[in-house]
Order: sequence, then structure tokens, then C-alpha cells
Amino acid sequence: MVSSKSPRTVAAVALRAGRRVFSQYSHLYSPHKFTQPQLFACLVLKDFEKKDYRGVCQLLEDCADLREAIGLKTVPHYTTLQKASRRLLKQQHVRRLVDDTVVCIRKRSRTIKYAAADSSGFDAHHASRYFILRTAAYKKGKEPKKQTTYKHYGKLMLIVCTATHAILAAVASRGPTPDVAELKTVLGELAPSQKLRHLVADAGFDSAYNHTLLRESYGIRSTIPPEAGRPPKDPAALPTNKYRRLMKTRFNIKAYRKRPQVETVISMLKRNFGSSLRGRSHWSRCRDMYLRVLTHNIALALLWVFYRAATSPFRSLSKTSYVPFRS
Repeated sequence: MVSSKSPRTVAAVALRAGRRVFSQYSHLYSPHKFTQPQLFACLVLKDFEKKDYRGVCQLLEDCADLREAIGLKTVPHYTTLQKASRRLLKQQHVRRLVDDTVVCIRKRSRTIKYAAADSSGFDAHHASRYFILRTAAYKKGKEPKKQTTYKHYGKLMLIVCTATHAILAAVASRGPTPDVAELKTVLGELAPSQKLRHLVADAGFDSAYNHTLLRESYGIRSTIPPEAGRPPKDPAALPTNKYRRLMKTRFNIKAYRKRPQVETVISMLKRNFGSSLRGRSHWSRCRDMYLRVLTHNIALALLWVFYRAATSPFRSLSKTSYVPFRS
């Protein structure tokens, strides 16, 4: 769905999104050769086309229409884009860009009825898992086992609107880490323009603290299966926490059926932009994951698409049209 949109339009929309968040130049005495919104548009184009820094510079060199869409007179050096990513993809900038793109996706609506939370890992290399299994087996002289040999990978925690597949909040970190301890962090990154009513998540987020945080601190209803911890000796025993006990006795199955929508968004990120990260350091990989989140939301802001999570009938798909990025 994302690939059906032309790179020229994506670059132009990213340029307008950057103008709403970034100043023209980072410093009074900067060279003033490229503006910060132009560099941000180049970064979004890099992820949209699955290029590295050298590849997107070569693409801009070959395509005059892309340079015209971004307003470039000359093509920036690849090191210029690499240094710009350190400056532009900071957490506070990502938070504002996510909020701005969510507003463009959801238009005037400000209340989100259902959202889902989950995390996923991105490979820190380009070698396939099958290749890793086979090489590990040959080294040990035995049959391959269903396990991997690397230790760390990029981890992306998401909160997603189940009706539009827009990413409302994202936190990039290093995995493997338990999800239960990271819900508070990602809740702090929620788009401030949106009001969330109900959050669904899998059993990896189950804890009395998370239920209390959602319901009492944020005023958000929680639906999380009470499966964490060691099973009790008595199968009929109920959890001691009132919210986990409520999940055990009156679990909202209708709301929990919306949780797979966050898996759909994770699948979209990996299919459209790749499942491996090009960055070599931890912070470079975090910037790569944030850039994919922003590119995903910018692509959604361009199109009227009726997903399975929407309430519109499937027959309306033939009436879809492009929606401009409103400034």
C-alpha cells in the first residue's frame, strides 16, 4: 500500500511536515546551503526507497523531479545527511512530528476509542536467520537448532490507533528487554493532541502497576490478559489486585480482538521498509527506527485507505482519493 505512492509526493509532504517542526537553519552562522526541512525530506526519502545515505544521494543526483520537489539546487553530500539525522531525529523532534502526522491522518477527530501496544525487534545485520542457523550448525558439527546466536537487536515499542493504523507513540531501545517495564516510557510519548480511552495489550504487559498507571494516572481503560507470574496452586484462585481480578472475571473479549492491529502495523513497517537496520551503533539504530515510524505516518497521511480496522465497507475502496497534507 505504501509503495503505490510516488517518491516525489512523499518527499514533498515530508518537506511540509518538516517546515512545521524545524526552523530553517540550525544556527545563525550555518552555511545556509540546505534547510533543515529539506534534509528531513531527504531522510524520509531514504527510508521510503530503502536506500542508505550514499544511495539516496545518488537517487537525487539522477532524478531532477525529486530535487525539484524538495527544492534542492545541489545534492547534499551523504555525510551531510548522516550528521543531519543526529540533529533532527532527537526524541523531542520525533514526538512533535508524530503528533503532527497523527493530526493529519485523523483530521478533526481527537478521541481515540481503541489503541493497542506491542513491541518488535529489528535485526542488527542483514544476514538471514536461516543463514545464521546453518552456519551455527556447521561450526558445532550438529543439526541446526531453532535459536539465534546474536545477543542484541533494535527494539521498537509502539502504541497504535486500531482504526487508522497510525502510530501514536514510539520508543526505540535495545533488546531483548521485558515489555512490562517499558509501558510507562511509551505512554509518556503519546501524541498530546489525541485523547486515548482504551488500551489493549498482550500478557507481556500484565502487572498491577501497569493497570493502575493506565486507569488512575492516565484515565485509560486497560484490557490485558492476567497471565503473568507463576500460576497459583488453586486454579480457581483470583489475583489479589483489583484490576487484575477484574481481567480474570470480566475480561473484555470484544476490545481484545482489536489487539492484532498493532501486529499489522509492525508487519507494514518490516515489509515496506525492511526488517534489518543499517546503523552500526545503538543510537544510529534508534534513529533508523524513529525514521521508519515517521515515514510510515507520512505515507498514511497521504492516502484514504480502508483497512480491516476501519468501519467503512470494503466496496468503498474504489472511491479512494489522495488527500493533501494540510498545513
